[in-house]
Amino acid sequence: MTGPGPLQRRHLEREARHLAPGASEESALARRVFTEGRGAVLTDLDGNQYLDFAAGTLTQSLGHGHPEVVAALTEQAGRLWNVHDSATPGRAELCDLLARLLPERLDTYAFFSTGAEVVEAALRVVQAVAPPGRNRIGALRHGFHGKTLGARMLVHWDIGNQSFAGNSVLGYSPYCYRCPLELERPSCGLRCATLVRRHIASKPNVSALVFEPVLGAAGVIVPPPGYWEQISEECRNNGVLLVADEVLTGGGRTGSFLASEALGAEADLVALAKGTASGFPFAVLAGRSEVLRSPAASAAGSTASTYAGNPLGIAAARATLEVVARDALVDRVRTLGDLLTDRLAALHARFDVLGDVRGLGLLHGLEFVRDRRTREPAPEIARAVYTTALDMGLRTSVGGHIIRLAPPFTIDVALLEEGAAILGRALERVTGQAGPGAGEAA
Repeated sequence: MTGPGPLQRRHLEREARHLAPGASEESALARRVFTEGRGAVLTDLDGNQYLDFAAGTLTQSLGHGHPEVVAALTEQAGRLWNVHDSATPGRAELCDLLARLLPERLDTYAFFSTGAEVVEAALRVVQAVAPPGRNRIGALRHGFHGKTLGARMLVHWDIGNQSFAGNSVLGYSPYCYRCPLELERPSCGLRCATLVRRHIASKPNVSALVFEPVLGAAGVIVPPPGYWEQISEECRNNGVLLVADEVLTGGGRTGSFLASEALGAEADLVALAKGTASGFPFAVLAGRSEVLRSPAASAAGSTASTYAGNPLGIAAARATLEVVARDALVDRVRTLGDLLTDRLAALHARFDVLGDVRGLGLLHGLEFVRDRRTREPAPEIARAVYTTALDMGLRTSVGGHIIRLAPPFTIDVALLEEGAAILGRALERVTGQAGPGAGEAA
């Protein structure tokens, strides 16, 4: 296939008369109208099918339409939708389930609807419990925490002519492939971590460090060993709260239930969303009791909002996490992740346009370059590979010169292999490079 079929084109023309622009890059490039999802497979309006290696928007931990999540949502939809933040039977059960899955110290929970909302809630908690004079928050360059004002201010993300950059302190992220300090591992001695530690030690007005354990939107930037251990220790020594934004990574995506734990960062507060409820709008703020139960942070309304902790979201989250726990899917993510790592390493060895390939578990980033020596970003190549793979039946997630892969935890090994093979064929077509053994039969 080449681009959307006739039914999709007509549908897109119809909605374009009224729909505001500003869609994601992947949606704008794809121009697909999806009608159904089952497991790792999507179907469009013209009947074409795709392996979904983007898992929705990196949300479908259990794939599309998992029967147990569908059943839980359907049953709850027939009973009760919204009673503000009143207690419901499912809420206590979800709390007990989270207590089994999360580290023992993270024993207190608040429920919200989106990733940005839960990050904002975490910021409110930090501001409430911070001692006088600690009015600044640390964050990392290249971080992404949402599009709301507070989340944007963390990383100094201005829009238009309006400058809302807050008083956050930005530290160096562990972007080894494009080290801002122009150093190389291992001789660098983790200078990036040393500078973050220096910020923390030298600025007594910092109350918290908000961070993604693996930077997702920036291109799946995986820290080297020791990075988070060093920074965590400095935060502990200086009374700085650690706030892990695990909206993307939490729930098993990287091969551990929390990426922060596996990477050596014992957070005081953790934000989860995306895959926690298989893509249904739901988010969790988990934290230490002494933080979330602090009188300063627990005034009436502090954890309430219109859709926070709604019964439908609770039902979807319970069903999702029960399957994750029962079927040992976090272990499966590690196994499948090793296989995907091997397949992507083989592609990296074959195609020079792949400057770097990195990831953990079932979360990987492919960084496209025009030249491996200069490492000049090549967004046009990334877009071409993305659209070519889509036409071949593989959906990924593209942004700038990065393609991200995040297949469902439940994907069959055969489908994982097929998706990697399609990606290889898309690279061959875009680069004009023949596959191994091509032409030998002639």
